[in-house]
Amino acid sequence: MTIYNAPPDTKVTRERPKSTMLVDAETLHKPWLEKKDKHSRLAYLLTYSFAFLGIAAAAVKCYFDWKSVSMMSGNLCSVLDANFDTDEGVFGDDGIFFREVDMSGFGNGEFEMTTNSPNNSFVHDGALYILPTLTEDSIGSDAILDGHVFNITDCTFNITRGISYTQSSTHDPFTLNTTAIGSDTEFDAKDYYRACSAVSNSSVNSIINPVQSARLSTRKTASIRYGKVEVRAKLPTGYVMWPAIWMLPVDNTYGSWPMSGEIDIMEARGNGPSYPKQGSNYVRGSLNWGPMIWLNAVAKTYGWWKLRRGGYNDEFHTYSIEWTEDFVRIYVDTRLHHMFETKIKQSFWDRGEFPPVILNGSESIVLEDPWVNGTKAAPFDQRFYLILDVGVGGTNGWFPDGTEKPWLDGSQSAMKDFYLAKDKWLPSWPENPQDRAFVIDSVKMWQQC
Repeated sequence: MTIYNAPPDTKVTRERPKSTMLVDAETLHKPWLEKKDKHSRLAYLLTYSFAFLGIAAAAVKCYFDWKSVSMMSGNLCSVLDANFDTDEGVFGDDGIFFREVDMSGFGNGEFEMTTNSPNNSFVHDGALYILPTLTEDSIGSDAILDGHVFNITDCTFNITRGISYTQSSTHDPFTLNTTAIGSDTEFDAKDYYRACSAVSNSSVNSIINPVQSARLSTRKTASIRYGKVEVRAKLPTGYVMWPAIWMLPVDNTYGSWPMSGEIDIMEARGNGPSYPKQGSNYVRGSLNWGPMIWLNAVAKTYGWWKLRRGGYNDEFHTYSIEWTEDFVRIYVDTRLHHMFETKIKQSFWDRGEFPPVILNGSESIVLEDPWVNGTKAAPFDQRFYLILDVGVGGTNGWFPDGTEKPWLDGSQSAMKDFYLAKDKWLPSWPENPQDRAFVIDSVKMWQQC
């Protein structure tokens, strides 16, 4: 049997809520007027007080941070403004850039030779290209490995005199005040042949440099002592490529490298972002300086910036340095993305905290301040010129030893081991020159004046 519940006969009526605006104010119950809550008042007071203090502290911090940012004073006078709309005036005797032709490895044990060939440096579609290519394309792979003598065309060693070599150079120390243009040092036949020729001999693991690239400098045309440099560029893609934008002194005022200094505006690696030792998504800036060739204090003055998405080889970025007697700032795209920044409040000798005596084998050497006659910014108080280049590999540690590379820095066959592993690294080098090359859109230099 189904039982149904019948609705009640009576209708329930409920009082309809009314707005307090329709109620007589005298009938409204306001208990907070009868007894005030002291804790509630304290809570309001604390809340607004801390909010005010937070805003005030943020404003004070912003002000002092803004005041602490070092800015260049005075005027900047243009020294170089190259946009590469045409190739006229870029190379040649009267050109902006001097092509350094050398195959000695530039003191870093690099595996490329730098040429003056238009295959390796050229202007195309409003941009300057530095394009690494394979030496085997011109002489064959067999010649690279054995039985061939290679004399590089138009070697510039007699002009550069090795002054742009770095830490592992076997050159004798240069006397003070030697010049980047050369002609004031004695001819060194051994170093000349090392820079201008190579012999492949399989019995001693000697090969011809397997890669050809370019190294361009303004050593003859543009230099600054304090000022600003901007280079807008897209970095190359390729295993162990080493693109760099850097500066060397016009004159070795304080002695051989690193006593007269080196400024690295940008250095990077062509290895992809997955490379565990800072690949193409990192760029680094630094200052190199020290009282001896093996005592470089770069570890005290360097830094980097990481791109969170993609790599610096995907699109163009602007690499800059602002340099005065009081500070050096190296950054990419914006001052907020500074790779390295330092205020020069003490001499570099004091900053380095070098030991008074060092040992070179069994010989004790008393260290002396090479910058004693300079300013507090010495050695970075002299004229420096600009260099753009793409190195490949090397044995100086820029590409640290590990499973990621097929050679060891200390091996006598490092270059040969690299070349014989071509099937592993060459596929990472794009066929398209726009992706493989170091592409420079513009170069600008200003002198503080």
